[in-house]
Amino acid sequence: MMDEGTELSLTIAQIVQRLKGTHLHSQIERQAKECLHRPEIKLESVKEDVRNFLKVSGWERKLQNAVYRELHVQLPPSHPAAPPEHAKEPLAYMRKAQASWEKRILKSLNSMCTELGVPLARKRPAVEQKELTNKWNEMGTDEPDLSRFRPVYAPKDFLEVLISLRNPNHDSSEEASAKSHWGLIQVPLHDRGIPQMREAYSELSLTTGQLGIDDHTHVPPDLFESEHIRIGKKVVSEQDSAAAQQYSRQGCPTGLRADLWALILNSTNEPEDVMHYEQLKAGVIHHDLLVDNLIYKDVKLTASNDDYYFVFEDFLYQVLLCFSRDTAVLEHFSYNSATPPKSYIQGKVGIEEFAVVYPPNGVIPFHGFSMYVAPLCFLYNEPSKLYSVFREMYVRYFFRLHSVSSSTSGIVSLCLQFERLLQTHLPQLFYHLREIGAQPLRIAFKWMVRAFSGYLSTDQLLLLWDRILGYDSLEIVAVLAAAVFAFRAENLMEVTSLASAEAVLADLSTLKVMPLIQIFLFATVI
Repeated sequence: MMDEGTELSLTIAQIVQRLKGTHLHSQIERQAKECLHRPEIKLESVKEDVRNFLKVSGWERKLQNAVYRELHVQLPPSHPAAPPEHAKEPLAYMRKAQASWEKRILKSLNSMCTELGVPLARKRPAVEQKELTNKWNEMGTDEPDLSRFRPVYAPKDFLEVLISLRNPNHDSSEEASAKSHWGLIQVPLHDRGIPQMREAYSELSLTTGQLGIDDHTHVPPDLFESEHIRIGKKVVSEQDSAAAQQYSRQGCPTGLRADLWALILNSTNEPEDVMHYEQLKAGVIHHDLLVDNLIYKDVKLTASNDDYYFVFEDFLYQVLLCFSRDTAVLEHFSYNSATPPKSYIQGKVGIEEFAVVYPPNGVIPFHGFSMYVAPLCFLYNEPSKLYSVFREMYVRYFFRLHSVSSSTSGIVSLCLQFERLLQTHLPQLFYHLREIGAQPLRIAFKWMVRAFSGYLSTDQLLLLWDRILGYDSLEIVAVLAAAVFAFRAENLMEVTSLASAEAVLADLSTLKVMPLIQIFLFATVI
């Protein structure tokens, strides 16, 4: 173990290194040089005066937000002697499972490519480029023949991989497991009980005001809502990422949510961000990728059939097609247990120097992937802004929902957390469902893998995502999944098959997220 001082200085060095080449760094440098001509900058106190100028003119705050963002996406520095793959995932059996899952996905993609005789990538002819440019804002009207394409995988395929995970060093003999876990996930990872969660989520307690509860019509707005909105406006005007994150734990007001989320994620939408988006768009127009068909197919199968999201079909195509070309996304693989898939240039198969990352962002979309973007369309109507917020959400949170890792926000931990909460607090229900062959995780997995997008009504989903951002963790998703089972427990105790259990939980669109989470965490008898 490293001592605290060494760890801190290593973290500082890493952040300085990462921020050095950025646009923000050059902007601050230029401002510092330009301010030397100002009368208030004195030679004898030049260092202090320049610092003061940067503080007053708002550049110090921008730097703080950038550092805050780095602290969130960056892993804590590992021990100098640890091998580099430990930074991605410390447990060898998790790394091995992730690698074999990646091989399966790539094999599925390549066999589709061979079967259909479609190249992985091709340059579009000039006529096609012109056509796509003209219909960029109405791609939903175009109906390419997608009948031959199928999603590379669906969440249920991924669940089977997680169920088969085993730690080879763990004793899973009869005696050891007699007291163990009734659920499907059989790996020994740390999970939190309700007492620790009450401490961690203290802002959600029954005595604290919450948007999603205290803004209902029967509660006078002056009791909580008016004051909360006033503070929210102040947080936005101060432009402080850390304050915005703390604030969103009690929920973001509808009119301020877009600004608050962008602030928490430090997603600025500066001219260079707009330019980056335009370059990605040009990449889409020049080249056609096989994954484009997977994106079209996914939007058609999910968002286009959704009462809330079908109107955003064009936005979804724009954002997801640009996302697949964005090589900046590759950076997140330094702390993601996954490795970007590679393919070979035609005719050069097996020759390492002709291997290229495919798709360029390293992320192969699966069934339901477009639902990570859909809710954000309610908040941002400018494609470049929508894009930069989605990309930041993905590299902070969503990637963890479809990769095998031991992270506390990873899908394996969420599944285990969900099953443990249910087994501990509703043992009769858990046992009943298990006995009739309706393992709770088989029903809840699809909710968690999408962070409930497409299952809750949009206003409720956004209240849930407020808390994901506020606590910088996906754990609350597992808590909600357990709370839904607790809420429907009476009906579930009467079902006799998996199909009837699924029917009881088929429609979550009428559920209110915050009362469910609050009651489950703070009103459950321990």
